[in-house]
Amino acid sequence: MIGGLKPRAMPRSFEGGITTMKIIILGGCGDMAKSAIRILKDEQDVTELIIADLNLEKAKTIAGELGARASAVKVDAMKPETIRDAVRGCDVALGFIGPFYMFEKAIAGACIDAGTPYVSIMDDYDAYLSVITLDEKAKAAGVTCVCGLGNSPGITNLLAKKGYLSMDEPEKIHIQWAGGSGEDVGMANIKHVLHIFAGTTLQWRNGKEVRVKTGTNMRVVDFPEPIGKLPVYYTGHVESVSVPRNLKGLKEVTLHGGTHPPYISRLATIIGNLGLSTTPKKRDRMAKLMLPLEQAGIFGKGGVDKSVFRIDAYGKKNGKPVHHYYTGVGHIADITSIPAVEAALMIGRGELKKPGIHAAESALEPADFLPRLEKRGIDLKYYE
Repeated sequence: MIGGLKPRAMPRSFEGGITTMKIIILGGCGDMAKSAIRILKDEQDVTELIIADLNLEKAKTIAGELGARASAVKVDAMKPETIRDAVRGCDVALGFIGPFYMFEKAIAGACIDAGTPYVSIMDDYDAYLSVITLDEKAKAAGVTCVCGLGNSPGITNLLAKKGYLSMDEPEKIHIQWAGGSGEDVGMANIKHVLHIFAGTTLQWRNGKEVRVKTGTNMRVVDFPEPIGKLPVYYTGHVESVSVPRNLKGLKEVTLHGGTHPPYISRLATIIGNLGLSTTPKKRDRMAKLMLPLEQAGIFGKGGVDKSVFRIDAYGKKNGKPVHHYYTGVGHIADITSIPAVEAALMIGRGELKKPGIHAAESALEPADFLPRLEKRGIDLKYYE
């Protein structure tokens, strides 16, 4: 026993050695969880699926549509003990509860206390800095936590690692993403956009971490269709914080993000500069004002229903300068859910066991994980 906890039991087995899993989806009623539920219901070895959410009635409805192996439970991220009690006994917990800058550390801590592995789509840089303080606790408990495994961060980190490993002397990695306003988004996503375009964030320049203003340092990036060329800006995502910590020796790691149409990211920056989105309470108020506009399709006008990312890696190979780049495109719910689901299944099947708090690039290897994503339909392109 560690810290009074019993070690988590290994996954159960059917006759013939087929692994069976009990998976809980935290925030299972959210927009980003829809694809995860769709995938997991078709996995033969997922024999128990728990929809956990603050909205118990909706969770019961979703579970009812999935059949006898699904159930529902109420959890409240403001009360971490409800998370701890819900995840105890599960083989893995999937985390979709945002905003992550408020809840990620507490939720990961609750999973560690319960002895349950945790995989989340966490995307806020300050949430990452907070949750990694639990690394030693997770290691001592023997619990694997992968925090930030969606599309960005997640796939982007692994493509950054692919570029890093493709060179003898990797030097710079630029990570860029863009979201289409025609995608389905909810309150948590609106709060996230307001957060990442308010205040400051961290970037890695000249071999050290520097604090910069969000919404600045505009660059035009040639993304894959249907978005194409688009201006992007410094944003408060995880990659520029985790990648240089885990991929040593890089001189520069930058993270830029934007929206299609681009006026939405500029509007979020203006709101931040006016001080209207600089605290959780202010973001709550702004999100409540903006949600009806989003639901009415105002922000979606002129946008597209796909999201994209592009990673550029620079360095030397065989003594010569090289530039490799990688792109991806897909519906936001799919490219966010699929990586988290795949890692959760790996943990449940005993294929991934790395106690501690991990970003995508410290938990996984691109050569193994990226083909898994492609088999599930994620469109990735490699230019080396």
